Amino acid sequence: MAEPIRLIVGLGNPGSQYDKTRHNAGFWFVEELAKRYNGQFLNEKRFSGEACRINVGSESVWLLKPMTFMNRSGLAARQLADFYRLPVQKILVAHDELDLPVGDVRLKQAGGHGGHNGLRDLHAHLGADYWRLRLGIAHPGDRNKVVDYVLSPPTRDEEIAIRLAVDKAADQIALVLAGDLQKAMNELHRK
Repeated sequence: MAEPIRLIVGLGNPGSQYDKTRHNAGFWFVEELAKRYNGQFLNEKRFSGEACRINVGSESVWLLKPMTFMNRSGLAARQLADFYRLPVQKILVAHDELDLPVGDVRLKQAGGHGGHNGLRDLHAHLGADYWRLRLGIAHPGDRNKVVDYVLSPPTRDEEIAIRLAVDKAADQIALVLAGDLQKAMNELHRK
């Protein structure tokens, strides 16, 4: 058994102009959890973001949406983790993933940032040992188009696929909070 997760950071950008963009898939995940478990995000200046606490059965977890923009996501995560004395192994970061097909979802611990600026900043503030929930958005095929691609809305079919991946991941949250991340991984990675 792994350490039970006590903080889930959803990566995205604040502001209505970014709400429906591919880069906000991490926000979509924590918003789905808040919706399912009656959480209410509140602006928490001490954590540079919006946060809420939800209970899933007998387990509780903090949800965090950094309001520092994607490239500075690590600050908010560090502030909340420091305040509640949470080790990095108890943190899960949900984010968009160019290297996975649209709608795929993968759970893993540690690793590189793969050029993802939100993860790069998290590495700087937390190290690399946090867990990641990777929500596939696919690659546009040309690295020069990546910025415009991630900051634009997915097609209707792509959004449906990403939202289904978010739902699939949210269905495993009880296992994640209990520290049974291997079982959650097996469920998520099954075709």
